[in-house]
Amino acid sequence: MNNENKNENVKKSVSVKKDLTTIRHSLAHVLAKAVQNIYGKENVKLAIGPAIDNGLYYDFDLPSAIATQELTRIENEMHAIIKKSEKFAKKVLSRKAALDFFDNNEYKIELINEISENEEISIYYLGNDFFDLCRGPHVESTDELKNIAFKIANVSGAYWRGSEKNKMLQRVYVYAFENKKELMDYLTQLEEAKKRDHIKLGKELELFTTSDYIGQGLPIILPKGARIIQILQRFVEDEEQKRGYLLTKTPFLAKSDLYKISGHWYHYKDDMFFWGDEEKGKEAFALRPMTCPFQFQAYLSKSRSYKDLPLRYNETSTLFRNESSGELLGLIRMRQFSISEGHIACTSEQVQDEFKNSLELANFMLKTLGLDKDVRYRFSKWDEKNKEKYIGSAADWEKSQNYMREMLDKLGVDYFEADGEAAFYGPKLDIEIKNVHGKEYTLITIQIDFQLAERFKMQYTDSDGQKKYPYVIHRTSIGCYERTLAFLIEKYAGAFPVWLAPVQVKVLSLAERNENYAKQVFEKFIDAGIRAELDIRNEKLGYKIREASAVKIPYIIILGDKEESEQNISVRGRKNENMNNINFKDFLNRIQNEIKNKTIN
Repeated sequence: MNNENKNENVKKSVSVKKDLTTIRHSLAHVLAKAVQNIYGKENVKLAIGPAIDNGLYYDFDLPSAIATQELTRIENEMHAIIKKSEKFAKKVLSRKAALDFFDNNEYKIELINEISENEEISIYYLGNDFFDLCRGPHVESTDELKNIAFKIANVSGAYWRGSEKNKMLQRVYVYAFENKKELMDYLTQLEEAKKRDHIKLGKELELFTTSDYIGQGLPIILPKGARIIQILQRFVEDEEQKRGYLLTKTPFLAKSDLYKISGHWYHYKDDMFFWGDEEKGKEAFALRPMTCPFQFQAYLSKSRSYKDLPLRYNETSTLFRNESSGELLGLIRMRQFSISEGHIACTSEQVQDEFKNSLELANFMLKTLGLDKDVRYRFSKWDEKNKEKYIGSAADWEKSQNYMREMLDKLGVDYFEADGEAAFYGPKLDIEIKNVHGKEYTLITIQIDFQLAERFKMQYTDSDGQKKYPYVIHRTSIGCYERTLAFLIEKYAGAFPVWLAPVQVKVLSLAERNENYAKQVFEKFIDAGIRAELDIRNEKLGYKIREASAVKIPYIIILGDKEESEQNISVRGRKNENMNNINFKDFLNRIQNEIKNKTIN
């Protein structure tokens, strides 16, 4: 079909509200046309090009990679297209005509075949020489884009439909805002975000590293990062113990039998690491993706009475999930991680108080860590259009979701609802937080489970002598420790509060003759339980101070002749706070109070 025939019966775009999403989506078509103009239509297969929060992107199938230096050329071509005042025009097609239009583009064919019979199929023209499959809407003319500020960000690889099984395409990202000031403000914010990015800082501050020999999503937590996680773990376990939790330690793997009872084998198997072939008579095992089935076995270790409830188990659990490589991200998304997991078995009369207490604990943790600002609470529900993903009847789900909604309303939680985000066995409350790049991730989860206790035959004898199934609350108090560390790195740009800092003080000698006094002061800090390092190298003091400051150590202790003769210390704080020739015990009391009170500076 030639282009002249394709241009028949083209209808002008209807007037639409020119919001930023419409503008950005229109720019995506300008980007696609620019790439075709530069590389030739015959060499460019268009995939998809949506608007996103900070602009837009477009995925291209090209015979060779777009070099970074060519991005400026593409951007200039976009400006040239906009200057031509070209019109956007819509044309509605039959399914057959649409398939003919894109007969050499397998990506568009796939999209067309997914459009339902009662949906309209349309293409949009930009000028007379570019068209793309699109629902719209768009601006009427590129005249409306002339004052829009945009900048091509980068080009990266992206699998078609996000699946590793599909072809790798080239994704060109563009930042786009209504005016130059908004764009410049965003670029400034982006530079600040890059400085705080936990992957960048994590490596610079020697908190964690990765190895190609070990694999993606399997970071190595280095001594300083491991120390922070240890501090967090001890804090969490001590706090949970105060609140009546009983610590368990369960295996990292189990036979398939356990996961079949819980439902993980049938509803979560693709996300698990497993081995063995049951069809050949071999036992199948899997690394655990959750701890709940294991702690249920602890509950089942003896008979239970209503007097035993609520029964609160907690565990620092190492979990394994077979995440796709495209989803992996530093310490935020991994294939192996540790989590502050816990399960509460309780009666129907206790469930509301236990849910409330779980939420209070989570909020206490967030506030103590300084991560309580800008969190969002998501009420995650099942997808009633995709029932095979879940266990239980529609009536069970409606009952449990209504019950959880009532609790959230009663507690005054400001939440939003999301379909399809529930666990396969029950609804949940997800506490979400944004990373420095603005993407939201779940940090803490509290789930109400009305089903697994019965599947595992977890019963208790009630006061009337009847056997009953407890409610189960699945919850985390701080979530994944590695993910929490990632957010702490970004929150504090690596300058952790004193109680969390892997190294709290660094002791420096001014000259070689002050070495012995520096060693004495260092030992005093160690004896007092302060995490300290000693630097008595024969280097200039300024060099040693700069080196300690670069890794964001809260306090630098400087010891020269004056300090030694008066048996005092001089202290340089991280915020250029200088305390010259002060009493050691006075400073020790100060730092110990900061640690005890978990002060956030």
